[in-house]
Amino acid sequence: MKHLLLLTAAILATPAAAQSVAITNARLVIGDGSAPIDGGTVVVRNGKVVAAGVGVAVPAGIETIDAGGRYVTPGIVAGFTRMGIVEVDGVDQTNDAGASGSPFHAAIDIAPAVNPHTSSIPLNRAEGVTRAIVAPENRGSIFAGLGAVIDLGADTNPISTPHAFQFMEYGEGGAGAAGGSRPAALAMFKNALVQARAYASNPKGYADQGKDALLTRADAEALGAVVTGKMPLLIHVERASDMLALIDIKKTMPQLRMVFVGVSEGWTIAGELAAAKIPVIASALNDLPESFESLAATQSNVGRMKAAGVTVAIGTINDNEARQARLEKQYAGNLVALGKVPGATGLDWNAAFAAITSVPAEAVGLGGDIGSLKPGRQGDVVIWSGDPLELDSAALSVWISGVKQPLQTRQALLLKRYLQPQEGALPKAYER
Repeated sequence: MKHLLLLTAAILATPAAAQSVAITNARLVIGDGSAPIDGGTVVVRNGKVVAAGVGVAVPAGIETIDAGGRYVTPGIVAGFTRMGIVEVDGVDQTNDAGASGSPFHAAIDIAPAVNPHTSSIPLNRAEGVTRAIVAPENRGSIFAGLGAVIDLGADTNPISTPHAFQFMEYGEGGAGAAGGSRPAALAMFKNALVQARAYASNPKGYADQGKDALLTRADAEALGAVVTGKMPLLIHVERASDMLALIDIKKTMPQLRMVFVGVSEGWTIAGELAAAKIPVIASALNDLPESFESLAATQSNVGRMKAAGVTVAIGTINDNEARQARLEKQYAGNLVALGKVPGATGLDWNAAFAAITSVPAEAVGLGGDIGSLKPGRQGDVVIWSGDPLELDSAALSVWISGVKQPLQTRQALLLKRYLQPQEGALPKAYER
């Protein structure tokens, strides 16, 4: 048994070589909001998509798979998670999402803490999730730190893009971190922008006041990429008036690449969001006001924002986001069904699937690399048993950057072991 474990660890520690593969006879979904293509082909060479569509020639000498008319899509891009940095919420030793005792905030980088062996990664990979946007959690400041985009491959290098964005809390969460009110959070945000801009223009002249500074040198350096527009700023905000306050700041600093997360009341100011060109990573089906900042929550929120011209992706903030990114498929399917309810506003199938693939990738500036099957993108491909937005469909095969992935999970192994237990094959504690 010991030798088997060592062999398994060695296999997982060595990234597999990217494969070249052509998948033919597919109901092909590019993932960019266009309709599925029957009889489509996608070709992946050396880990990247080189062609996808109808009439695509299959290069000689590469593996060819007949999809049998099944759906073939890009892998799901989980729009907002804490996957890989939280194992058990209530056990501090397994939770690296935030650090309440640290003098640093914006400078905290979660990338080195992502655990590729956390139980949520194989679970979500087996459900067709191939990439995840992973954000830290704020503690002690409105700024939480630097987030990353990870891949869910079965190896020890999960980081696709480190330092992909800065994450910030506004609204009720930001008010608490800033001293107790929204005006205090707004003052902290404006002050940080001014100091970060000063640092960006003259790093050597920055007056660092050590651990008592409102913005340490390390935090100012991290925010420098935000104020210069080199890095997106993801902001958790739910209330419409809070979004309007942030839009006003963007008007004075148009280089800020704001992305709003959560956005329960976004539909009430959809026109303003569209005009400001601020993409959102929305919670799909909030309809009960869990707090005073989401009193206008409605399941039609995403559909109404989309109809008004807002760029809308789906995320799972405060929704078991460390483990259950796979639910985004169900949420997208629910939004399709919602479009058939009289008086409600949902999404059509094409827009719903894009909201969990290309749109979240574009929101963090990575649409040219992941989230679709357009040429040049990573070869993240999934063959499904049926419509991927239906609950009874399963991922049959998954490739990440052209590497075919194992789909076995601990849950499936336990089911197999205990569904029909045999005396003598159980652990000692189960023997009678």
